[in-house]
Amino acid sequence: MADEDLVLRDPAQFKALGHPLRHRLLIALRQRPATLAQLAAALGAAKGTVGYHVKVLHDAGLVRVTHERRVRGGTEQYYAPASERLRIAPDAPVGGEFLVRAALAEMLPPAPDDPDRTLLRHVRLTAEQAAGVAAALEALQLPDGPEGRPYGVLLSVYRADIPVLPPDD
Repeated sequence: MADEDLVLRDPAQFKALGHPLRHRLLIALRQRPATLAQLAAALGAAKGTVGYHVKVLHDAGLVRVTHERRVRGGTEQYYAPASERLRIAPDAPVGGEFLVRAALAEMLPPAPDDPDRTLLRHVRLTAEQAAGVAAALEALQLPDGPEGRPYGVLLSVYRADIPVLPPDD
């Protein structure tokens, strides 16, 4: 995979990512390169449907062919994400709400033995402090190995519409 983040700004990229199956395809490909047949089996979808959606992701520059393999007189292509990480450009037509909707779409109900900690805190920060918090969150190193259950981690620093009380007399 490429070392640099893929900066998302093209509406076609957001349209491609906005479809739930394409979002799940991209997440599945984060594990390793895979063929259309492997993706179809993992997602429980028809190979033709997966092929169509992978083409949309490919045309939007979100996935790439890593290698090909000859099988029974044909060629099988392996797909992978175009970049290790995606980043929304500051001038993109969408913002953090796009990621929040994506996270909500993939969120499973908590199992009795799973840690499910979703926290919302409101703080008052200067713009410089908010930038510092955002940089610290981005620098956070999270484990990601082949064992264990998949979890999503959504980290966000955003301007909030919260009423501010006037000073106490």
